[in-house]
Amino acid sequence: MTSDYMPTVSTGTISSAAIWTGRVISGLVTVFLLFDGAIKLIPLDIVITTSQQLGIPVHLAPMLGALTLIGTVLYAVPRTAVLGAIWLTGYIGGAIYVHVLAGSPLFSHTFFGVYLALMMWGGLYLRDERVRALIPLRRT
Repeated sequence: MTSDYMPTVSTGTISSAAIWTGRVISGLVTVFLLFDGAIKLIPLDIVITTSQQLGIPVHLAPMLGALTLIGTVLYAVPRTAVLGAIWLTGYIGGAIYVHVLAGSPLFSHTFFGVYLALMMWGGLYLRDERVRALIPLRRT
């Protein structure tokens, strides 16, 4: 049994400034992740060197790039943005783990994934009423 019914959720009016701020933040995250995924598809020296430093087999770079690009495309499409954010959150969690294992600097490298995820979810929160309904931040 299938249904085309999709309940609507209203959390109030989102200001156009919040929507545009969310779009800009999401756009910046999307551009960064598209670049990050694309450079892993081709054997650039920086990708090879970084992979070796982190202990990642170089032959996995194209697969990691493809996973990044799939999640990013899902995130960029409004209908699948939440799925993309969940996908990318898992991917970013793996990247954080790799940096912890490699002993990377904490605030510049290891926590970069945290910063990126906060921007990703923050942009989505500002532009999507469904996310606001799931994460109701309220003033008291």
